Amino acid sequence: MKVFKFGGASVNSAEAIRNVAEIVRQYLETPLVVVISAMGKTTNLLEKVVPGVPASDNDRRKLLQQNTDYHLTIADSLFADKGDPTFGRLRELFGQLDEVSARKATNYNFDYDQTVSFGELISTTLISGYLNSVGISNVWVDVRDVIRTNENYREGIVDFDTTRRQANSQLSTLNSQLVITQGFIAGTAAGTTTTLGREGSDYSASILSYCLDADNMTIWKDVPGFLNADPKFFANTIKINKIPFNEAIELAYYGASVIHPKTVKPIQNKGIQLNIKSFLDPSADGSVIGPFDSIEPLTPLYIFKNNQILISIQPKDFSFIAEENLQTIFAVLAELNIRVNLMQNSALSFSLCLDYNEILLDKIRERLESQFRLVYNTGLQLITIRYYNQQIIDEIVDGRTILLQQRSRTTTQLLVDSK
Repeated sequence: MKVFKFGGASVNSAEAIRNVAEIVRQYLETPLVVVISAMGKTTNLLEKVVPGVPASDNDRRKLLQQNTDYHLTIADSLFADKGDPTFGRLRELFGQLDEVSARKATNYNFDYDQTVSFGELISTTLISGYLNSVGISNVWVDVRDVIRTNENYREGIVDFDTTRRQANSQLSTLNSQLVITQGFIAGTAAGTTTTLGREGSDYSASILSYCLDADNMTIWKDVPGFLNADPKFFANTIKINKIPFNEAIELAYYGASVIHPKTVKPIQNKGIQLNIKSFLDPSADGSVIGPFDSIEPLTPLYIFKNNQILISIQPKDFSFIAEENLQTIFAVLAELNIRVNLMQNSALSFSLCLDYNEILLDKIRERLESQFRLVYNTGLQLITIRYYNQQIIDEIVDGRTILLQQRSRTTTQLLVDSK
């Protein structure tokens, strides 16, 4: 059993989907589970039509139509038979999405998951239908019936015991050797949809790899492997050939875009090798995450996170920041399911670096401004450098203002003004 994951960039056009089909065709000799993300930037679009997100009815209709047109244009290019039943299934999903988006807002996290999950349902329906149409027989599986989580919407906590039972009963026994299913989304015992955290399709593949005792797992990317920096921010990148499990966990935690933070632990627990390969050059070696002693080659590693916000929280009475203050603050963060990228406290202030989200910022203010004074800066960049020295820091910062900095023996994090 092998598990593949294809992200949004690998399925963002008809040409890209044809490429995926050719890759998959090379591996049909063994049972294969293929986990697929929403196509292109679909999730970004769907986030704008979640009930409660500020938008006029006209803007919402335009966005939904844009989503429909995008997918149907790709389908028209892929299918020779315009009467293929896949078109009917897609239109049914578009109609369901319209209905969900038009609902009255209830709880943002719940509404978010019920809406954005359509990205993966649409992409896998389209791709599964296309593969069948070109002779690559497969079974489409709704992963919400396989991966079970609690009701912690936008970051569902996986029930691995139930998920393992469901995965083995629904996936291992299929007659087809090829399964097409969704990343990022999951389901609760009550039948509602949850998501596993933004960009969580890697984690989905890892969960299934763990539950199915996969021989290995492969993430197909638009880069040649695990690079020491994102090529969008760094011109001269170096491919890392081997990465120890623990090193990969650290890098993912700090925000390395090549893998989701939760991806590595399940496969590490079973010693399942994770390959990172290029869908642009499938025959190239790529990178391997596994039980190694050190990374090869050893080189500085850079992680950049844009669109960050720094919130400084101060007691209104100018008392010290104490344990009871932190307890209140973290209770609000937990309630809103907000991940902290960097934190630091002084006697009178507690500072948090978060991914910027206007709706969640408003909710933080609603819950904390009665007790605390909140000051914040937006439009920041969080830089993490592993295996740093001062020269590297000076070159990367390049004279920008450092608002917050932390260092350990191997890692430094710097929150700076964006260029």
